[in-house]
Amino acid sequence: MKNHLKTFLQRLINWVQRNKIKSLIVFVLLVIYYFSLPSTLFKEPYSTVIESREGELLGAKIAGDGQWRFPAHDSVPDKFKQCIVYFEDEYFYTHPGFNPVAMVNAMQQNSKAGKVVRGGSTLTQQVIRLSRKGKRRSYFEKVIELILATRLELGYSKNNILELYAAHAPFGGNVVGLEMAAWRYFGVQSNQLSWAESATLAVLPNAPSLIYPGKNQITLVAKRNRLLLKLKSESIIDEQTYELAIEEPLPQKPFDLPQIAPHLLERVAKNAKGTRVETTVNFELQNRVNQIAKYYYNQYQQNEVHNLAILVIDVQNRDIISYVGNAPTDRDHQKDVDIIEAARSTGSILKPLLYAAMLDDGEILPNTLIADVPTQIAGYTPQNYNLTFDGAVPAHRALSRSLNIPSVLMLQDFGVHKFYEELQKFKLRNINKSADHYGLSLILGGAESNLWDLCRSYAGLSSTLNYFTKNDGKYRTHEFAELNYNTAFKTDFGEESSQKNIVGAGSIWMTYNAMEEVNRPEGDESWKFYDSSLKIAWKTGTSFGNRDAWAIGTNSRYVVGVWVGNATGEGRPTLTGVTSAAPILFDVFNLLPRQRWFETPYKDLAEVEVCKLSGYLAKDGCPKIKQWVSKKGKSTAVCPYHKMIHLDKAQQFQVNSSCESVENMIVKNWFILPPVMAWYYKSKHIEYVPLPPFKDDCIGTQTGAMDFIYPKSGSKIYLTKNFSSEVQPVIFKVAYSDREKQLFWYVDQVYKGATSVFHEKPILMSAGFHYITVVDELGNEISRKVEVVSE
Repeated sequence: MKNHLKTFLQRLINWVQRNKIKSLIVFVLLVIYYFSLPSTLFKEPYSTVIESREGELLGAKIAGDGQWRFPAHDSVPDKFKQCIVYFEDEYFYTHPGFNPVAMVNAMQQNSKAGKVVRGGSTLTQQVIRLSRKGKRRSYFEKVIELILATRLELGYSKNNILELYAAHAPFGGNVVGLEMAAWRYFGVQSNQLSWAESATLAVLPNAPSLIYPGKNQITLVAKRNRLLLKLKSESIIDEQTYELAIEEPLPQKPFDLPQIAPHLLERVAKNAKGTRVETTVNFELQNRVNQIAKYYYNQYQQNEVHNLAILVIDVQNRDIISYVGNAPTDRDHQKDVDIIEAARSTGSILKPLLYAAMLDDGEILPNTLIADVPTQIAGYTPQNYNLTFDGAVPAHRALSRSLNIPSVLMLQDFGVHKFYEELQKFKLRNINKSADHYGLSLILGGAESNLWDLCRSYAGLSSTLNYFTKNDGKYRTHEFAELNYNTAFKTDFGEESSQKNIVGAGSIWMTYNAMEEVNRPEGDESWKFYDSSLKIAWKTGTSFGNRDAWAIGTNSRYVVGVWVGNATGEGRPTLTGVTSAAPILFDVFNLLPRQRWFETPYKDLAEVEVCKLSGYLAKDGCPKIKQWVSKKGKSTAVCPYHKMIHLDKAQQFQVNSSCESVENMIVKNWFILPPVMAWYYKSKHIEYVPLPPFKDDCIGTQTGAMDFIYPKSGSKIYLTKNFSSEVQPVIFKVAYSDREKQLFWYVDQVYKGATSVFHEKPILMSAGFHYITVVDELGNEISRKVEVVSE
C-alpha cells in the first residue's frame, strides 16, 4: 500500500512539474471551490425563542422580517427525517450532494411535458437554494447549486444538512422551519409529532404557496397518504400504524403560540435577539403561578388595581424558576410593562436590611427597646400605620410589626449616610441619589427599587446563611451574585473566604427570626391567610398613598417576591402589602416544596445575658435571660433603664436620709423609662409600675421627671381653622410621672393656666417664635422653643 501511495505521489509531482500552468489553474480552481461556500449560509433574522428547563416552549417573538423562523435545532426528529428523505430525496444518505439519475429523469419528464413537472434537486441542493434566496431559477443557477451542494457535503454531515433544511424550509404563509410549523399547525413540539403529522409537514415545503392547512385539503391529504404508503412499503411503519395514520384529520386552522412568560421573552429579546434560550424556568410552576396571577388580577381589578408581578428564585443557584412580569391585563393598563424591572417606592421593604446592619454593628440586640412615641425630627414627622404609639417596643417586634417611628429612630441612630452606603453594597440600582436627598424617609419608602434587585438581595442573604452553616463558618466572595434565567450560564460565587460580604450570618439569622414572627398573628383576623405549617421569613411594604404593595419572603431554598399596584402610579385606598401582596406570596409558597428552617450559625453568634425588660446587656440588678447575639453584640450598651432607688419598709414611698433611717431603707432596682416613653408604654403594659413618690417629709427631693410629648424641639406648628374660619388652639402635651401634682403653663412668660392628672393644654397662639414653659409645684421646669406658622 505504501509503495502504491509513493508511486502515485511521484507521478503527481512529475505531472505538476511538466504542466505548471495547468497545475496552477487546478490549484486556483480548488481554492475557489474550497472558499465558494459562505461561512454563514443563512443570514436571515430568527425568531427569539425561550424554552423551559424541561424543553417546553414558553414563548417566541417573530423575526425582524415578519417571518416565524425559529433558530436551527441541534437535532431533527427521526419521524420527520424518514418522511422528508423518502418524499424528497430517497438516496440522500448515498449521493455526494446531487443525484445524476434523478436529474436526467427530471429533465426528460419536463421536456416531454413542456413544463416543469418534476424537480431533480436533492435535499442538499435545496438547502443551497434556500440559502441563495432570490436567485432566478435557471440552468446556470442549477450548476452553481450543484457545485455548492458538493462543497456543502464535504463540510457538513448529513445530519447537519437535514438540520439546516428543517430550520429553513418554507411551510406556508410566514411559517419557516419545522419547529415553528409543528407549533403553528399542530400545537406541539416537533419531537411530539405523529407519523401522519410528520408526513403532512414533509410534503408542505414541496409547494408551500399552494398547499397549507385549511385549504386544498384533498390535494394535501392525497400527498400525505402517498408518502405514508411508501413508508409502509419500505417497512418504516407497520400496517396498523399506517391505517391509523391515514385516518388522522388534517389541521384546520393555525394554533396560537404559547405565551407563558411573555415579559421574560421580551427581556431575552433585548439581550439576545434572534436566539433560542433554554431558560431556568420550571414549566409546571410557571403555569401555576400564572393561574395565581390571573385569579388575583380578576379580584383586584374590581378595586381598579390592574397590575402585579411575581418573581421566584432558587437560592442555591440564583436561577429564576418563575417570572410573571405583569398581570393578564389589557393595553390600556400597560400589560406590556415588565413590572419586575420597574422602579417603585420601597415602602417598608428595606427595614430588615437596617435591622440586620444594626445587629451586625452591635448597635442593637434583638430585644433592645426602641422608642415609639410622637416624633418630629427637623420638620419630619413619621407616623405608624395605625396611628398609635407603644412608648417602647423591642427591636425585633418593631420589625415584625413594621412600626415606622422606631424604624426612623433606629435609622437616625445608625446614620442615614451609613445606611445609604450599606444599601449600595446590595447594588440596588434605583437608589442612585445622594443620602441627603432621601434623609430619614429612606426607611419608609422615600427611595425606589425594583423587584429584581430586592429578590436578588434577599437571595444573597439566604445563601450567605446557608453556606456559612454548611461550610464550617465560611463565606464566598461573590455571594450576592446576579440572578440568572439561562441554563447555559453557571453562576460564579467566587472563592471561599473567612470575611463576610455585607452582613454576617448571625445577623441574617436573627433578622429572619424576627421576620418569621410576622407569621404569628395572635388572633388578628386580618392575617386569615396565615399558614402555620409554612415557615418563612417575610416582609410586606406599602408606599405613601397606597401606590405600591410589596411582599418578599424567603426560606432556606426559595425567595418569592410580589408587587401589586398600578403601573401608572395611581394609588387605591385598600391597596396594602398585607392585604394585597401577602396573599399572593403565601399562595406561591404553597406551590413550592416545604423546606427546613435555617440552621443556627453558632460560629457567628455569642451567648450573653440580657435584661429581660429592656433587651440591653444586663447589669447587676436586672432580671436576666440568656440570648444569642452577634459577635459585636457583646459590646453594646448595658441597660440604661434600671436604677437603684431607696424605699421605705412598706415600699410605698421613695426616701432618703432626711426622712428615713438608713437601717429602715430598702434598696431596690427599678425599671424606669423616660417620661414620654413611659406615658405610652404603661397603657400597653399593665405590669409597668411607675416610680413611687417621695415621702412628703423628705428634704431635697424632686418629683418625677417631665418631658414634652408635643411639640418636639425645633418643630413648626401650623395653625388650623374650623369651618367658620376661626383659628383653633394648639394642644400642648406633657408627660409627668407624679399624678398627684399640678403643672403650670406659660407662653413667653405669660401664665396660661394649670393642669392635673392629664397634662394637655389648649392654647391660642399667634404666628412667630414662642417659648412654652411648664413648671411643677416644686419649681422644676421644662421649656421649648417653637415656631407657629399661620395658613
